[in-house]
Amino acid sequence: MNNKLDTILKLEVPLIVRVGRKTMRLQDVMSLVPGTIIELAKSADEELDLLVNNVPMGQGAVVKVGENFGISISFIGDVRSRIEAMGGAPQIATMPEPGGEISDDEAAALAEQFLNG
Repeated sequence: MNNKLDTILKLEVPLIVRVGRKTMRLQDVMSLVPGTIIELAKSADEELDLLVNNVPMGQGAVVKVGENFGISISFIGDVRSRIEAMGGAPQIATMPEPGGEISDDEAAALAEQFLNG
């Protein structure tokens, strides 16, 4: 079963850092042009949302890394929420509490469930 877990851990999933969100009328979206500024209802010093497969699973602060931007993670979900964010729905009853350890057998069982949908 460790081979299946290794396979799952090599999967690539979309990771999104959401600065903010806004609802706009389609008419307003169609009138956007380069240089348009869209104001977000989020303070510049608020933490950003970290999403996997469009599912929120953490938060962090924006940081500058050389000439690029990054995120310094301040909160990340537990193992269960991370697996659920990747599309699995673990059903085993022996999941650890947030910050707890997960055994190889539990990880293998989660991997099996994830592979089987």
